[in-house]
Amino acid sequence: MGFFEQRIQNLQKLLINLDLDGLLIGDGMNMRYLTDFKGGTGDGLLLVSREQAVLITDARYENEYQDALPAGVAFDVTRGYDEQAARRVKEWGLKRLGFEASMPYDRYERLDDLMPINVAFDAVPGAVEALREVKDEMEVAALKRAAAASIKAFEQLVQEIKVGMTEKEVANRLDALQKEYGADKASFDTIVASGYRAALPHGGASDKQLAAGELVTIDFGYYVDGYTSDITRTIAMGSVDPELSKIYDIVRQANENALAVIKPGLSTAEVDRVARDYIQEAGYGAAFSHATGHGAGLDIHEGPVLSTRSSDELVAGNLLTVEPGIYLAGKGGVRIEDDVLVTPTGSENLTAALSKDLLVIDD
Repeated sequence: MGFFEQRIQNLQKLLINLDLDGLLIGDGMNMRYLTDFKGGTGDGLLLVSREQAVLITDARYENEYQDALPAGVAFDVTRGYDEQAARRVKEWGLKRLGFEASMPYDRYERLDDLMPINVAFDAVPGAVEALREVKDEMEVAALKRAAAASIKAFEQLVQEIKVGMTEKEVANRLDALQKEYGADKASFDTIVASGYRAALPHGGASDKQLAAGELVTIDFGYYVDGYTSDITRTIAMGSVDPELSKIYDIVRQANENALAVIKPGLSTAEVDRVARDYIQEAGYGAAFSHATGHGAGLDIHEGPVLSTRSSDELVAGNLLTVEPGIYLAGKGGVRIEDDVLVTPTGSENLTAALSKDLLVIDD
């Protein structure tokens, strides 16, 4: 059985557990996960029942996917996705049908009007997303390729970066290098935040020039074969203020402490606590203003979440970012982020080859 057939089968088992006859899927990433259909949200619908599945799309995709879908997935070509989905529901005799809770309300109303009168049509939050949290061998291989490409590009970037470059110039150069090393596209706008702007956790690249004595936080993620990396490193432009060196060492140790405890069965809140407590004990708890990490894969943000408020528990196959940070307003900030695979016996750091020693760029 192929990977996509197994994923559909896993969803069909979940339907039984949820007491559903079928699930209607319109999210582009979820359709791709289940069928390798690369059209986006709005380009089709996937209807999966306990025994059958059909991808409903239009003639733009006919030649590409007519004979390329997983075994057992039918292919309906039409301009009327919603009408065809309702016809299939009636044909298959489905009575309890779920739909993604992310579906726009106006589309839900239209589909609800089209469904046979005896069909219960209810929102089901996060069903496919829950399956996506556990990566299979094909996904792990793609994630490793994405991490490897990003590492090579970043290592080349730091050979070129210098005082006087603007943040935008650095971001654009890294984006170009990523493509040279095999990435398809960025998964978010590359963050380059220098000096006082490094205190902004999501400070997008600006026209500010890099200056001597500053820290520069660079947060980047790039797709390879549909799966993304998500890495952050902070570098120094020459000698920096002693407090900035201090918080760098604290963040690095918090990152390492969190990595050391990751294993199946551990709560994600505990991973967050390990990193957060170290920063708190060092006197900078108030300066760590976000969760310790999140899942990644087809999307840059997936489950599980490494947060004090999370009730998630780690399982083998989770892909996590671990990204503690300290941000001092008006002075600078540090974030260090790795991509980590939860294994049956512990974890594997996919970005371990990228040094976390504070890199100092001399003038």
